[in-house]
Amino acid sequence: MSSVLTDGTLASTVNGLRFLNPFIIGSGPPSTNATVIGKAFAAGWGGVIAKTTSLTDTHVVNVQPRYGKLQTPGGETIGFQNIELISDRPFEDWEVDFRKVKDAWPDRILVGSIMERYDKARWQELAWRCIKAGCDSLELNFSCPHGHPESGMGAAMGQNPAMVKEVTSWVVEAVGGRPVWAKMTPNITDIRIPARAAKAGGAAGVAAINTILSTVGINLKTLRPTPTVEGHSTYGGYSYRAVKPIALRMVGELATDMPGFTISGIGGVCSSVDAIEFILMGSSTVQSCTGPMLQGFEMVDELGEGLAAFLAQHSFANVEAAIGKSLPYFATHHHLVELQGARKAAKAAELANRDTEWGKKDFVAEAGQLVSSKE
Repeated sequence: MSSVLTDGTLASTVNGLRFLNPFIIGSGPPSTNATVIGKAFAAGWGGVIAKTTSLTDTHVVNVQPRYGKLQTPGGETIGFQNIELISDRPFEDWEVDFRKVKDAWPDRILVGSIMERYDKARWQELAWRCIKAGCDSLELNFSCPHGHPESGMGAAMGQNPAMVKEVTSWVVEAVGGRPVWAKMTPNITDIRIPARAAKAGGAAGVAAINTILSTVGINLKTLRPTPTVEGHSTYGGYSYRAVKPIALRMVGELATDMPGFTISGIGGVCSSVDAIEFILMGSSTVQSCTGPMLQGFEMVDELGEGLAAFLAQHSFANVEAAIGKSLPYFATHHHLVELQGARKAAKAAELANRDTEWGKKDFVAEAGQLVSSKE
């Protein structure tokens, strides 16, 4: 494990939580029980978002296969699709795991991810039980694109700003001041609208983005979509390298719309370059889920070394100093035209003062332009 991950070089405080480094395992298979969460912390990750849980009576049955890859002609994986549901484990087992993890790793940040039906009592029970069992904070899954939409859960709820605000307020009320992040769906026209609703409901921040609803491909021999289960499939969540440009844009929109509001950036983080870009676009922490699934938990070493080198190169005192530093360089297309016009005018004025330019126009007029005004 790289020393920069735990020696304070990359440490920061976010919503009152002290992260040894800004790298967080996103909710999913790499955080599906205490054993894998422990492996993530042993590798050096600063935080883990546990796999999303509901109360035990929520019916969850996963299928196999449930993953699909999009690969280049050379065989490199650039996109990854999943049709995996939330945790199929009894919530009581999770309570045991949360306590076990915090006992073993008291200096790391453990975040419970929760998702429920539109029912205040269920959300609040799930929330306070997570905190009581040892979670430092909560992430509200308003964004799973393919799990339980028929129950109005996940993205079906996250696409309704009024519900986002109300449910967020329920959870905030239940957790006694612990920070709550709302995880945003990208499967919406304007991600800023539900994010504003979450903030109005009392969220300390948002996590963005969850996976993009998609189908990863069609088998041209069988005509069946993939991943194929008994000859059929369903639309699922798309992640990994190919989604990063979309995720960066949405994170930038959120950071510009709500300056100072906490953002945990997600979407295609496979290397330190990716993580740094999310920080520059306004993320205070960076999550990765598909990355460690395909590369292993040890990928955090490169994340840490790369970020530390970047901070030193640009003389940033700490991670916080780099957050959002690229946002001022974004503008409207109209403003880009104005900037380009101003640059061309300045270049023309500079050329006009050079001897090589004399005689290209009317000589007397050129001389007159260089005469100082008497006024």
